[in-house]
Amino acid sequence: MISIIAAILVFSLIVLFHEFGHFLMARRSGVCVLEFSLGMGPRIVSFVRGGTRYSLKALPLGGSCMMLGEDEADVPADMIPPDAVGLPFGKVAAWKRFLVIAGGPVFNFILAFFCACFVIGLFGYDRPEVSGIMEGYPAEEAGLMPGDVITELNGHNILIYRDITAYIMTHEGKELRLTYERDGEKADTVIVPKYSADAGRYLIGITGGAYRKAENPLVVAQYGAYEVRYWIYLTWQSLGMLVRREVKEDDIGGPVKIVSMIGETVNESRPYGMMIVILNLASMCVFLSANLGVMNLLPFPALDGGRLVFIFLEMVRGKRVDPEIEGRIHVAGFMILMALMVVVFWHDLRDLFIK
Repeated sequence: MISIIAAILVFSLIVLFHEFGHFLMARRSGVCVLEFSLGMGPRIVSFVRGGTRYSLKALPLGGSCMMLGEDEADVPADMIPPDAVGLPFGKVAAWKRFLVIAGGPVFNFILAFFCACFVIGLFGYDRPEVSGIMEGYPAEEAGLMPGDVITELNGHNILIYRDITAYIMTHEGKELRLTYERDGEKADTVIVPKYSADAGRYLIGITGGAYRKAENPLVVAQYGAYEVRYWIYLTWQSLGMLVRREVKEDDIGGPVKIVSMIGETVNESRPYGMMIVILNLASMCVFLSANLGVMNLLPFPALDGGRLVFIFLEMVRGKRVDPEIEGRIHVAGFMILMALMVVVFWHDLRDLFIK
């Protein structure tokens, strides 16, 4: 039960923060927000303030921000608060609509940053410093030593230790031009990762990733940004691997698998105390919120990214794409997304009950 409650809280926080981004930018842009709700389904409690209805709904799953004229459909009169203020979504300037739509994903990145700062402030950060060299691997042959700080792989900046493993994982077996610092001086070497049957992946033969306490709030903020960058990069690279069919079927997961992961995290953390549970859940919020931000910015119909594409075309052309045509495209995109969700959901259930 605690695991389910934790999963609901994590999902609700991420979705609610996303919708709050839309809400805040809509209010700032003069768009009429009809309702901002916590949860889904029928209302339990609601009140109207400042022309917007604020609601608590029965199903504790995320939330929503309903704007006047957002989908060009007529809104029932009883859905419009008596003192509603602002313009329909389609009547404000294109650049304002762009900000309103972008607000959701941007706020996901902001939430990920705050959660990352919380974790780093209490737990520390993983500087990309080598702590050990494995025998028989390329790092030993290249002359790397404990204390070396890796700064680049093929020109990709390395800011935390996990950047190293993420880059090698998403560029399996490829030659690496590695830049590192030793005693304040930079040096370069070329390494080809070696496959490890025991680890089940390619390795260059270094160990590291020991966490150290953040020295001050500026370091916390710095590494909080690095953490969000790491998850954005890993999400983007994983999408590329998925398109290239380089991802194993077992690595694909949806909501059921994520809930299961959250449950496992809670159960494994509970013996160590509530603070460890909270820290691990905050870490999952970083990953999930950054992931949702990236996914929503994809230029696919029905997603925020797809809507941004149409607004961008409007700003370039000087006139709006026919709303009816745009609406049909978004509906088609939504149907495709729902079909994909059914497939992923079935895959999750099969893994949960069959394997």
